Amino acid sequence: MEKNSIHAQSSLPKHKFQSAFRGIAEKTSRWMGSPIAFLLALLLIILWAASGFFLGFDARWQLIINTGTTITTFLMVILIQNTQYREARSIQLKLDEILYGTKNTRDFFLEIEDESDEELDLLKEEFKKIRKKYIERLESKNKKRL
Repeated sequence: MEKNSIHAQSSLPKHKFQSAFRGIAEKTSRWMGSPIAFLLALLLIILWAASGFFLGFDARWQLIINTGTTITTFLMVILIQNTQYREARSIQLKLDEILYGTKNTRDFFLEIEDESDEELDLLKEEFKKIRKKYIERLESKNKKRL
């Protein structure tokens, strides 16, 4: 992969809707994770609880908070999913770039996220064995020092 290949790809036409959604999702996620958003949500719940005295703590009063929290939760799940997917994808690409540029790396590990769970489990077991051997070597070196 050429170092300048990202510049050639950046000239690809962007979908205005996707671009706008990504910008809104990033800003909203950042804002909703702020202390101010938490305090506003807490204030809203306190106001809702206090309004129970005026609305008589009836079904309509409960419906207000249930509807509001359901809608908010639904929208936030979509935003969180979007943000996490984009973040995971960019981290994976960064790792692929590191693997691509590292000698003695098995090419198999590029795009390993596409492998089956069984294959990933086998690799995990392989790395457990490698780790165990590494720890044994460290312990034997430490014993020799003493």
